[in-house]
Amino acid sequence: MDSPATLADLRERFASQRAAVAAEPAVAASVRIDRLDRAIDLLITHQQALCEALASDFGQRSGELSRFMDLFPAVHGLKFARKRVRRWMRPRRIRLGLPLGVPGVRGEVRPQPLGVVGIVCPWNFPIALSFGPLAGVLAAGNRCLIKPSEFAPSVAALLRELVAKAFDSAELAVIVGGEELARAFVSLPFDHLLFTGSTALGRRVMASAAEHLVPVTLELGGKCPAIIGRSADLERAVDRLMLAKLANAGQMCLAPDYVWVAREAQAAFVAHVQRWTQRHYPGIPANDDYTSIINERHVARLAALVEDARAQGAEVIPLGSSPEQPQRSRCVSPALILGVGATMRVMQEEIFGPLIPVLAYERIDQALDEVSRGERPLALYYFGEDRAEEALVIARTSSGAVTVNDVATHFLAEELPFGGIGASGMGVYHGEHGFRRFSHERAILHQGRLDIAGLVGLRPPYAPRLRRSLALLLRR
Repeated sequence: MDSPATLADLRERFASQRAAVAAEPAVAASVRIDRLDRAIDLLITHQQALCEALASDFGQRSGELSRFMDLFPAVHGLKFARKRVRRWMRPRRIRLGLPLGVPGVRGEVRPQPLGVVGIVCPWNFPIALSFGPLAGVLAAGNRCLIKPSEFAPSVAALLRELVAKAFDSAELAVIVGGEELARAFVSLPFDHLLFTGSTALGRRVMASAAEHLVPVTLELGGKCPAIIGRSADLERAVDRLMLAKLANAGQMCLAPDYVWVAREAQAAFVAHVQRWTQRHYPGIPANDDYTSIINERHVARLAALVEDARAQGAEVIPLGSSPEQPQRSRCVSPALILGVGATMRVMQEEIFGPLIPVLAYERIDQALDEVSRGERPLALYYFGEDRAEEALVIARTSSGAVTVNDVATHFLAEELPFGGIGASGMGVYHGEHGFRRFSHERAILHQGRLDIAGLVGLRPPYAPRLRRSLALLLRR
């Protein structure tokens, strides 16, 4: 594997991109489309090598899973931007009201590139969460540096190699290195910095960016709740919940972190989950479709969550082998955790693994009160056919997004903004929202020949005309 970048390498790459921005402040649509084309071609041409690198970093990860959950969202976002970038770039005429909305005065907004954008992407979906936001970055005409996680070294090294072949380093470059380099990366005076990762690290990134007043977009995750209403088709709800929860073994910021279900339906819910897991992941941990945990530290963390819950009286129902004694390297089998309480770590920390706390409610208000007391999550999931109850869930809670009768599919909707709120992040991207996020919306006003200042009496000495004008302007 190639050696990691040095601090001097990092500064040199940043300086070269800053110089390129100064030399080409306006970036033509054809140039932006060409860059998007090259990014698409890179992912499609080298998809097999990228899937192998992902499997190497995880220890076990299905190529089909990597193609669908890592490569496809990135390619989809890049294509979406490529098709629409010319329209997004057009100046937008703005109708002005009084006192400026008079003949001859025109207003418009022209989106312009910010300059150099930094992307810090995590290990769980290192392609989707680097090349996904890159769609908006390139469509907006920016240069970009990407810092992959050191926990996915094979993918990071391969991305650096592939990007270096497809792009001039003054356009796009991948910076590979450990924690020291990551700290230096987020301390650079970027024109915008996007970070995807934990809330704790997000706070540190924001503090570093503040030194240079760098605007940030933070995608941080959190404990995403799933609420199953009494009107839900329970079997269908379990299918969609488990499909998302066990993809990548729960290592996904949008995975349902805990589930609320009506007390009388809890036993049926458990039975459906057990049957679903046996049908779709038989033979865990040997099942090749089941992803391993990224490293031993996270394996130990998940085992500690189980032991803490059990020690406080929770019932742990393994859905494969014992979750704390994996038979395959870094494999943690899924488990349901019943009877959980607020003091248990599984209800205080983002799980980021295949453990599923289940809580029972008598009335839906109980679930909504508990959800609202916690930090606002990146997503909330409601299952049910009761429209009044659906409206109540949405009105009584706050989250980055809501998906009704499914899990995480809003991530693929490029037309919708994607982002968190509060502890789950700030700022949105995807589609045109990403283009706007990584553009400067420059206001331009064209003044006409009409002497507005004279008409309202603005020039001193101030006369009764100005007083009459102000009386009109300041009325209710």
